[in-house]
Amino acid sequence: MAMLLALMALAIVLFLLMTGAWWLSLKTGQSGWVDTIWSLGTGLFGALAALVPLDPADLAIGPTARQILIALFCAAWGARLAFHIGSRTKGSTDDPRYAKLKETWGDDYRLQMFLFLQTQAIAAFVLDTACLIAAHARGALSYVDGLAIVILLIALGGEGIADFQLRRFKANSQNRGQICDVGLWSWSRHPNYFFEWLIWCAFALPALSDPIAYPTGAFALLAPVMMYVLLVHVSGIPPLEAHMQASRGERFDRYKARVSAFWPMPPRD
Repeated sequence: MAMLLALMALAIVLFLLMTGAWWLSLKTGQSGWVDTIWSLGTGLFGALAALVPLDPADLAIGPTARQILIALFCAAWGARLAFHIGSRTKGSTDDPRYAKLKETWGDDYRLQMFLFLQTQAIAAFVLDTACLIAAHARGALSYVDGLAIVILLIALGGEGIADFQLRRFKANSQNRGQICDVGLWSWSRHPNYFFEWLIWCAFALPALSDPIAYPTGAFALLAPVMMYVLLVHVSGIPPLEAHMQASRGERFDRYKARVSAFWPMPPRD
């Protein structure tokens, strides 16, 4: 029952969060802040979900080491991603993906945007539910948790490096209109998306530390599965590459022929 109540509360606050993001996007005309709010809110409420006590005994002993670990995971992920997106959005024009949606939806834009942002609330709910499930796996920390820490650090570092390489590439005026194919971007067309997916693999791992005693932990796998589908097939790569195809043409065709879309691997000659 406590788990159900926690999930209901989580669903409500995420609905309100993305409703506020919708209102702000209409008020400012800058839809890029939507992703900043989503990242920060998902990280914050994921951390809180990890720390919430689900058993009366938990109130007396306080959060476990695993709860604290997952909460720190969520906070670090949300803060880094929100800072990155916020820095990119500040002083820029409207996000091209949202601008395209606005053009497609026409006069029905406000309602469609509201519904679209509520699908983001659902995505955040799946991710934060995985955090809650992983955090409340019973038992002491094990090698599985250690492996999760290693994977998370690699993923956060890789995503940070990819973002830095892209930012530095764009800052060079000689690269205007070119395609970033340096560093990690020469091994994957979307290394930031790959490492984002890897982060959620790390989040799910602690839930699998004892699958026999804690079969509920398997539901945490929904987070990396959902992130893979969204990033590779829905809202990540497809719209971004459609924009790149329209703006870069044959140059982008040559880049696609050489570089893997998602999985990092040596470029083809």
